[in-house]
Amino acid sequence: MQILGVDIGGTGIKGAIVDTATGKLVTERHRFETPQPATPEAIAATLAQMVTHFNWSGAVGIGFPAAIQHGVVRTASNISPSFIGINIDQLFSIATNCRCYNLNDADAAGSAEMHFGEGVGQSGVVLLITIGTGLGTALFTDGKLLPNTELGHLYLQNGIKAEHYASDAIRKTEDLGWKNWGNRFNTYLAMMEELFWPDLIILGGGASKKFDKFKGKITIEAEVKPAAFLNQAGIVGAALYAHSKKSLSDN
Repeated sequence: MQILGVDIGGTGIKGAIVDTATGKLVTERHRFETPQPATPEAIAATLAQMVTHFNWSGAVGIGFPAAIQHGVVRTASNISPSFIGINIDQLFSIATNCRCYNLNDADAAGSAEMHFGEGVGQSGVVLLITIGTGLGTALFTDGKLLPNTELGHLYLQNGIKAEHYASDAIRKTEDLGWKNWGNRFNTYLAMMEELFWPDLIILGGGASKKFDKFKGKITIEAEVKPAAFLNQAGIVGAALYAHSKKSLSDN
């Protein structure tokens, strides 16, 4: 089945039609700038543009940068606080005239990697970290997802929230070189290892494409790999989620 997958980020909204049997994109990826301010109405309007761009009329899977509980937004770090409490499954479905299924964006990326990428066949604990505007996380045990972990919001020993210290946005804002930023990111990885002892850590998001530039600064025991899908994982995972939810509703 083909599904339109969309990944909503702090700076860009990216989408493509995905073959959910293979995890491959069957169209070129398209990107819109994330509207500022990123209000519910503005995001919904941009999603409608995405649907129009692909001339799409089927189900839409959406990776959204917040904790999502039964379609309702519970947190808002890099989006407008006005999203909190809104059922975005309903809002986006009305705006696009398509059935929309939303999940946390890092959970979407993690699902893609566990189905088709670096997590295939991996037992034990797997942690995916998306490095972008913030630090998104997805935590799996023997392939099963614990949703909405949001571990980029934990505070490091220096008293700074992790994503305010080691995200890709901070790297750019503070004009950090990859090695200096790599030291910061390793501090975050060390805390993740102390808390969860993952067998594998998979890195997604835009910074994952530059893994070779900072991998020398990573000193933890867990194996660390860039995501097979790099920054396309969110699109693929969102489509997989919509496929699974649609299949359940059809039965």
